[in-house]
Amino acid sequence: MKICAITMVYRDYWALAQWYRHYGGHIGHKNLYVISHGYDPEIAKICPEASIINIPRDELRHFDRVRLRLINGFQSGLGNIYDWVIQTDADELVCFNPATYGSFEELFESTKAPALFALGLNLAEVEGDVPLGPEDSALAHRNIACITGNYSKAWAVRKALPLRWHGVFCGYRKTEDFPFEMPNDVYFVHLKHANSDALKETNAVRQSVANTVGEDWNVNGWANPDFHAKRFFRKLAAAKDLSWAEAVALGYSEIRDNPVRDPKRGIVKPPFINYVCRTILPEWFRDI
Repeated sequence: MKICAITMVYRDYWALAQWYRHYGGHIGHKNLYVISHGYDPEIAKICPEASIINIPRDELRHFDRVRLRLINGFQSGLGNIYDWVIQTDADELVCFNPATYGSFEELFESTKAPALFALGLNLAEVEGDVPLGPEDSALAHRNIACITGNYSKAWAVRKALPLRWHGVFCGYRKTEDFPFEMPNDVYFVHLKHANSDALKETNAVRQSVANTVGEDWNVNGWANPDFHAKRFFRKLAAAKDLSWAEAVALGYSEIRDNPVRDPKRGIVKPPFINYVCRTILPEWFRDI
């Protein structure tokens, strides 16, 4: 089975290094594809064996829509070569329990669905956590996370299915029957809040982009990113604290059992439910 992973990035160096090590370790670094939004020689230093595609950075208005079409176009093309294409942002790692699946190949062989979703975990740096160095794995040093529907995203396809609004565009007449496949013991880990130093740098870049584009920029979380970060940590602290088993069971009950099927948009996606609960990750996350 041939598997690849693709992402698109602009200067999010710490997260990109996490992405490169994680997916490269599972499926081989030469099966990784990075779309660099603007030429940036640092990307090649971080991802020396990946295929890097440079695109111009001369127009940002409405770029989120352009980005969506662009990365889905690359994903569709790769689907002619690979059996499965993994598509995530640079700060998103799909993790599976090694006691359940020995590899991504074994995971993909266990399903007949055309696309896969995973239960979302918003990983966080909390008081007492040591700062992360450039080579430190976030999963090895962070274990507090919030179960989230917003990040229970579609992340892999084996057909030319566009990913859109955290879900899959399957066609306007197929939303009722399209499988919302979210396997047990597979998790979609969002790293944005796991490294406070990297978060400050990322927020500064996002605020600069939003300021440059002005009122035409409508990407959620980019305008006033510090506010969004503070709100996340406030909501995390207020979320109910459950054991891992309880948290996962609640997450599947509220998220997997309640997919959003939108025939007007032709989309099947997870429900927008954030801060379902707070939990501590099991030890096996540290070693993957």
